[in-house]
Amino acid sequence: MMLSALLLQAMSGGTGDYFWIFLVAMFAIMYFFMIRPQNKKQKEIANFRKGLEVGQDVVTAGGIYGKIKEVDDNYIVLEIANNVRIKIDKNYIFALPADKIAGK
Repeated sequence: MMLSALLLQAMSGGTGDYFWIFLVAMFAIMYFFMIRPQNKKQKEIANFRKGLEVGQDVVTAGGIYGKIKEVDDNYIVLEIANNVRIKIDKNYIFALPADKIAGK
């Protein structure tokens, strides 16, 4: 049977079994294509932020490129030019792609 026919039958008061199967299938599709990849990406970002080290090149959410000079639990000190340092919250730091590293 075609999916649309099953949906129409479930909506018109036919057997309720098809409706529940359709509902479970839609949830499974949403989980595997939307929710699971997003959770995986959030875990990768959290692990990256936990592993920040002094000397690493990063970019902020505002687009500021710099090198980490100090790391604390909630913030980092970022050198954006010679002897110009700013304090940034760790949640606003992103990894720098290898082809965008300053000086290369």
